[in-house]
Amino acid sequence: KNVKKIQSGLARKTVECSSGGDAVTVVAAGDGTVRSIRINPEVVSADRTAKLESLVLAAVSGALKKARDLGAEEVSKVAAGLGLPGM
Repeated sequence: KNVKKIQSGLARKTVECSSGGDAVTVVAAGDGTVRSIRINPEVVSADRTAKLESLVLAAVSGALKKARDLGAEEVSKVAAGLGLPGM
């Protein structure tokens, strides 16, 4: 029951990560799904695709890490409420 509640709550919460000085911004849900990717038009040009790919990868990786961290935090809160040792 608690696990379903945590999963449902995480799906509604979002985290955001940017790279390249806000050139690329990714929003991910706490359940690990990427909700949106925003790209600053200034970084879009044919000769900068490698840089853009790198920025997207960095932002997605950062957002997914934040989502995992959020999930671990929520599980820890619930576990602490249950009085489990080591939590």
